[in-house]
Amino acid sequence: MIRKLPTLAAFALAATPVLAADTYNIDKGHSEALFQVRHLVGKVSGRFREFSGTIHTDAAKPELSSVEFTIKTASIDTANDARDKDLRSPNFFDVEKLPEITFKSSKIVATGKDHYNVSGPLTIHGVAKEVVLPVTFLGFAKDPWGNERAGFETSTTLNRKDYGIVWNKVLDNGGTLLGDDVNVSINLETVKQKEGAPAAK
Repeated sequence: MIRKLPTLAAFALAATPVLAADTYNIDKGHSEALFQVRHLVGKVSGRFREFSGTIHTDAAKPELSSVEFTIKTASIDTANDARDKDLRSPNFFDVEKLPEITFKSSKIVATGKDHYNVSGPLTIHGVAKEVVLPVTFLGFAKDPWGNERAGFETSTTLNRKDYGIVWNKVLDNGGTLLGDDVNVSINLETVKQKEGAPAAK
């Protein structure tokens, strides 16, 4: 249900990780995967609460960085239990059969200072489409406990019909209940993986 979805985040940066790259894991408690879609004459917003990902960053050569991002579709939350149940059903995400949204970078191109186009296949509802995510690098920082952190964000618009999510209802005036375009925003705060530590799941 989501053309610009998150990280997922998300995000730093292309294809095969190199040995010089540092690995950063998503800090879910300080990250978010959000979306918004038109409903009648208003808009409904929601989020996915369960997601994970790994970013391999090469500060000297960002084009050699890479990212993998996964969202659990059953974690969708629009603050309405009945609507969320419908969104998990075969009408929309069909979470029993298609439990994940995934993105894996294949190419990264710098477009300006701290701005990158991150390309790769985005798979939603079992349909994979090549997308280009405009990613902004928000910088590095060390937290009070000595952990090294890095931030990334991306926003885009996806047409849900491109991914086979086509349910809608025609209104008496000839319009439709739901819009096709879904605005997606992914904001990621990540933590550098310590040497020898296992990768986050």
